[in-house]
Amino acid sequence: MLTSSLVLGAAGGGFNSGDILFQLVTFIILLALLKKFAWGPLMGIMKQREEHIAGEINAAEQSRGEAKQLLEEQRTLLKEARTEAQGLIENAKKQGDVQREEIIALARAEADRLKESAKLEIEQQKEQAVAAIREQVASLSVLIASKVIEKELSAADQEKLINEYIQEAGEGR
Repeated sequence: MLTSSLVLGAAGGGFNSGDILFQLVTFIILLALLKKFAWGPLMGIMKQREEHIAGEINAAEQSRGEAKQLLEEQRTLLKEARTEAQGLIENAKKQGDVQREEIIALARAEADRLKESAKLEIEQQKEQAVAAIREQVASLSVLIASKVIEKELSAADQEKLINEYIQEAGEGR
């Protein structure tokens, strides 16, 4: 058996152009089939994937641009809102200052009015007190005169009488 396999091996060791040609044609057919059924669809899928990725990148760039624009708009709106809030605060402070000044002016005017009213009342009461004192002095004078008329007094008696009436007037108040 060993000798027969050597013979077959020796016979196959020669250059056989038919086999090479057959294998070459088979290889070319295989390449054509692979190109038509495997390579073409595979390249189509790769092309679709490339287009899909490019579309996703473009969409991401567009979204990024829109987000950046929205961010800038939000920042602008925030600045405007802060400016408006600051303006409202300033207006409120000014209005508060104006109201405070008005209240202070009204309070001062009311205090001045009350002060004048009190002065008038004090003046009236003073005049009433002076009138009352004048009445008392007049009545005392009449009383002293009537007593003097009733009796003639010495200087010491007159002084004593005056001091008594002054004490009575002081106690009568």
